[in-house]
Amino acid sequence: MSRYSGFKLLLVDDHAHNLFTLRTLIQKHMDVAILEATSGHGAIDLTLEHPDIDLIILDVQMPEMDGFQTASLLKLRKRTRDIPIIFLTAAFKSEEFQRRGYAVGAVDYLLKPIEDNQLINKISTYFRLIDKERDLNRRLEQLVAERTAELAKAHQSLANIIEYMGEALLVLTPEGEIKMVNPTACAMLDYAEQDLLGMSIGDVFEEEADEQAGAFMGIWLEALIRTGALRQIEARFIAKDGRRVPILFSRTAVKDGDGRITDIICIAKDMTGYTRLDHDNDDEAARTAAPPARSIAQTRS
Repeated sequence: MSRYSGFKLLLVDDHAHNLFTLRTLIQKHMDVAILEATSGHGAIDLTLEHPDIDLIILDVQMPEMDGFQTASLLKLRKRTRDIPIIFLTAAFKSEEFQRRGYAVGAVDYLLKPIEDNQLINKISTYFRLIDKERDLNRRLEQLVAERTAELAKAHQSLANIIEYMGEALLVLTPEGEIKMVNPTACAMLDYAEQDLLGMSIGDVFEEEADEQAGAFMGIWLEALIRTGALRQIEARFIAKDGRRVPILFSRTAVKDGDGRITDIICIAKDMTGYTRLDHDNDDEAARTAAPPARSIAQTRS
């Protein structure tokens, strides 16, 4: 049998002889720490001094404050309400009194004279239950700690990606207000992060077609609601000093469970230095790039 070392037990009885008998019996079978009180008031004081009490064996018939009153007060306090209580009684043997004991929070009810093995088995049963509950709590805490560490690692990894990605990232509200930016966006627009937050996307962005100016947010929302994403749009950022920075722009909608847009994720690639060839000028560009034909006279010379 397990000796249950590490558990703490409180014995409450107004007769010192009963306390001695209980203590001697329990110490014969278990290595638990035992506290003793000779009154209800004393029991409450001990529970306040020792918040790690695991089990209380409480005599019902005591002067001034009986076991029922003591148990009721213990159950009112947050620190002691969950400590299991086993009632002991020689006088209150009727079912009515036993029901009263359970009503005030007792987990068990033993009648005196107590059979030794019965008491030890009862105590052992509750210690085993407490031990299982603690083991379950330890495992749950370990799982929570592991999951928290995984989430922290994933969050840090995502933060690093956002921090060091080469494209500008802007997260907008459905109304087009900037709520998050990465360092690349700040550098591209030449704004500090705190200055960009709260600005309208229209203050730093324009489509290539002038007729879309001032209306593109509504167009975005309509298209994003239909498709969820708009990719590879040629547009321009408006830097703090008014410079136009050519960009390749993509927008993606983040939706909630009801299909409503909660955020708009914008990613922009700086196209400065890239040469754009219009389809209408492809032939002219090809002619310009080809070497000139040499004449027959040039060849013969």
